[in-house]
Amino acid sequence: MKLRTALLATVFTMGGVAAAQAEGEVTVMSWGGAYTKSQVEAYQKPFTAETGIKVNSVDADNPATPIKAQVEAGNVSIDVADVEFSDAVRLCDEGLLEPIDVAMLPAAPDGTSAADDFIEGALQDCAVANIVWSTVYAYNTTNVEGTPTTIADFYDTAKFPGKRGMRKSAKANLEMALMADGVPAGEVYELLGTDEGVDRAFAKLDTIKDDIVWWEAGAQPPQLLADGEVVMSTAYNGRIFNAAVAENQPLEVVWDGQILDFDLFVVPKGAPNKENALKFIAFSTDTKRLADQASWISYGPARKSSGDMVGKFMDGKTDMKPHMPTAEANLKNALVNNFEFWVDEDAELNERFNAWLAN
Repeated sequence: MKLRTALLATVFTMGGVAAAQAEGEVTVMSWGGAYTKSQVEAYQKPFTAETGIKVNSVDADNPATPIKAQVEAGNVSIDVADVEFSDAVRLCDEGLLEPIDVAMLPAAPDGTSAADDFIEGALQDCAVANIVWSTVYAYNTTNVEGTPTTIADFYDTAKFPGKRGMRKSAKANLEMALMADGVPAGEVYELLGTDEGVDRAFAKLDTIKDDIVWWEAGAQPPQLLADGEVVMSTAYNGRIFNAAVAENQPLEVVWDGQILDFDLFVVPKGAPNKENALKFIAFSTDTKRLADQASWISYGPARKSSGDMVGKFMDGKTDMKPHMPTAEANLKNALVNNFEFWVDEDAELNERFNAWLAN
């Protein structure tokens, strides 16, 4: 895939995290908070118990960020990174990731090959998906009068007064803005591919710009909502689930206008423990492990064979299936992230977004 713009290099320091050089180690970078915890419990601890390979778990606000800088500097300290779909494709296209042979992935319990068992799109040349997640918006029931039910309600500060939390990024915000402005989900990317569509999305964002509190890390929206700094916020659905169910916060998800996406495991080019990295990915994306992760956080497994194994949350009483972004009731007005669009347009639209923020 030909990129229209090059990914901007980012200077990144690992904050003292040294490259895992020993043969019995692997360094895995993820997003932190409840999501990393789900991976530690479902993947990392069982992997170490079975193989004896130590897992060094490190976090970043966006694990894709350090890869380009580290690879180009020839100083790679990450063996496995958990990244978003468009980042995985872009980094692979730029030659910054190791290829991953699908044949190394274990078959489903009934013998179905990994190639046939993973959800369509979940396997890429340099990446293997582990979860299906979504960007949703949520609200604090103690701070909102009435019941928001649509993406348009997020923008209705007359009906639902108060601050809104939003991720400091063009991605997802532009799509949600258009849906809130009445654009059907199936027409969003076609419209967003035009100057008129981009202008319309930013015009909608303008209507609440003075009420926005920006966040950058996934752990922030639940905290902003719990503290009352915002009454509604876009968020990763699993983070809201964790706050509401595990921490008993009065938070509710609004599924209307959700944007579905994959997170995928990648191996940076020149990873110091490449073989252990591939072993970790193969282990962590088998049927059982993906189902196990869904008992810790409400992200759907990327394998079809894992679906029937998804049961209850770790509290032993909460059925996880209704909380999955892929539950039928949650898909009525859902938009699947168009990764090809963002591979091509990410730099240009984020430049426009940053200029809009500065004005």
